[in-house]
Amino acid sequence: MWYKYFLMKNFVAGLVISVIVIFSALGGALADRLFVFKPLDAIFGRKTAVGTGSQRLVLNEENVVIDVAEKVSPSVVTVAIKKDQAVATPFVFDPFGVMGDQLAPSGKTETVQRDIGTGFIVGSDGLIVTNRHVVADLTATYKVITKDNTEYEVKNIYRDPINDLAILKIEPVAGKDLVAVSLGDSGNLKVGQFVIAIGTALGEFRHTVTTGVISGLGRGITAGDGFSSGEQLDGVIQTDAAINPGNSGGPLLNSSGQVIGVNVAVAGGAQNIGFALPINVIKDSLTNFNKNGKFDRPSFGVRYRMLDQQTALLNDMPEGAYVVEVVVDSSADKAGIKNGDIIVSVNGEKVKNIKGGLAGVIGSKKIGDKLEVEIFRGGKTQKVTVELLGSKLN
Repeated sequence: MWYKYFLMKNFVAGLVISVIVIFSALGGALADRLFVFKPLDAIFGRKTAVGTGSQRLVLNEENVVIDVAEKVSPSVVTVAIKKDQAVATPFVFDPFGVMGDQLAPSGKTETVQRDIGTGFIVGSDGLIVTNRHVVADLTATYKVITKDNTEYEVKNIYRDPINDLAILKIEPVAGKDLVAVSLGDSGNLKVGQFVIAIGTALGEFRHTVTTGVISGLGRGITAGDGFSSGEQLDGVIQTDAAINPGNSGGPLLNSSGQVIGVNVAVAGGAQNIGFALPINVIKDSLTNFNKNGKFDRPSFGVRYRMLDQQTALLNDMPEGAYVVEVVVDSSADKAGIKNGDIIVSVNGEKVKNIKGGLAGVIGSKKIGDKLEVEIFRGGKTQKVTVELLGSKLN
């Protein structure tokens, strides 16, 4: 009887094992269909690349950054300033270090050159975009240095006092091709969109690449160096991609390597809050230059700051653009707009509701267009007609 029991036991065990194997196979197939289990590489979107004798994993995101950096870096330049300055020499020596050495003019000068900003090539004929504040010193000369360390003297500079924008002109060198960037569209950006910045960080580290996302759109900021009066910039892009002094004038790029903004400022006393001018702001100016050989665009001619609802209520005045300064002989000046006026509406639309503020209005107009502007002055509102005059970038 024992052998019958033994056979029966083995038969039962075999049956159980067979059932387990069958259901395991069916369960795995079913799970694969229902839950789409895939290898880890597929789950995390990773590709396998072969290195020198070993394999390494490369994230798709890394591939994007690498591709964009390699594609665009040849079009990104470092802007350097060159200036003669007086040499001072110590004339009082303090051996105890209490007063410090006192300096006196030596009558000699020395030429100083250092990297101060970034730019990017927009024309193979030698047009380069950067920020106005990068090349603000009218007594200095400037040069640009490309990725392959070729140096070019800047021949002409066209400065835009409204948008902190400047266009540099260099002469191409024989045998050295100037590769222009591809300009994107800043009108269809989304918060959370991936971006890449390239620039000369801190005026020292050329072609530094940083990444981040678009943190906000349509921001209005007052940009300045803390010593002079600031500039009101409307409709700028906020990003958390690391932007440092020296990055100014460099490109903010999308994942396709297209320029969507010009890096312009970083928030003082904060982390990961940088700003860029939308590329659409300068595209019309570039088109105009290529057509007419000069930078002419309509200009309103005021510096202003926006009054929010709380400030307006506390001061019993309407929301709008508070005029800080009127440029002499500008469109606004000739229309009679004065310092202290509040621009309430343009062509019947409230300024507070206009995307990009006044800059957004002017950017869509042409020289010679007329605007019906409602202003608040002395407790009363009145309407004036403003004819838009040209403003050369110089």
